[in-house]
Amino acid sequence: MDKHAWDARYREKDLVWGAEPNQFLVSELADLDPGTVVDLACGEGRNAIWLAEHGWTATGVDFSCAALDKAREIAQRRGVDVEWIEADVSTWVPPDRGYDLVVAFYMQLLEPQRTSAVNAALDAVGSGGTFLFVAHDLKNLTEGFGGPPNQDALYTPEEVAGRALDRGLIVEKAASVVRTVTTDDGPRDAVDVLVRATRRRS
Repeated sequence: MDKHAWDARYREKDLVWGAEPNQFLVSELADLDPGTVVDLACGEGRNAIWLAEHGWTATGVDFSCAALDKAREIAQRRGVDVEWIEADVSTWVPPDRGYDLVVAFYMQLLEPQRTSAVNAALDAVGSGGTFLFVAHDLKNLTEGFGGPPNQDALYTPEEVAGRALDRGLIVEKAASVVRTVTTDDGPRDAVDVLVRATRRRS
C-alpha cells in the first residue's frame, strides 16, 4: 500500500495495532541499557513510546501523517517525549552518528523500496549499537495466520541476516519465530522473521 492507503487505514479506527509493544521488542531488549533509538515504519508509535517510557531517547519515522498524529497524541497522553519524523523509510537518511538501537518491525515493502529501507536501517546502527528486525516470514503464507498475501512483501531470516553481514554487522540471532495472535475464533499462530545484530564498537 502507498502513503495515502496507509493514511486511510490509520484513520479507520482508534488503533490499528493496539497499544502494547510487540512481544519480541520487550523480550529481545531486556539486556540493553537505554540510549538512543529509532523506530522505523513506527506506525502509531507503540514501540517507540514504550521505549521512551523505559528511558530511551526515542525517534519514530513513518510516512503516514495519520499514524504520526495518533502517535503524538498517545505520547503526550502518556507523558513521554518522542521525536516524530514524517519520512519514507526507503529514502530516509540516518544521522552520521547513528543510533544505539535501530528497530524495524513489519516493513511491508516491495522492491526496490524494500532493499533501500533495510539497508538504511542497518546503516543507522551506530558504533556498538544493536539492530532488531521483525517481519512477516515467507513461511507465514503456508504455515501461519495473517500478514500480507504477497510473497514479495515477506522475508526470510537468511535474507535479512545476509544484508546485515554485508553492512558490517555481527548477526547474533536469525530465526523464524512464532507469534500468537488473538482472533474472534481463538488464538492463531503467525510466523515471523526475527534478526538481531550488532555493530562492533569503533
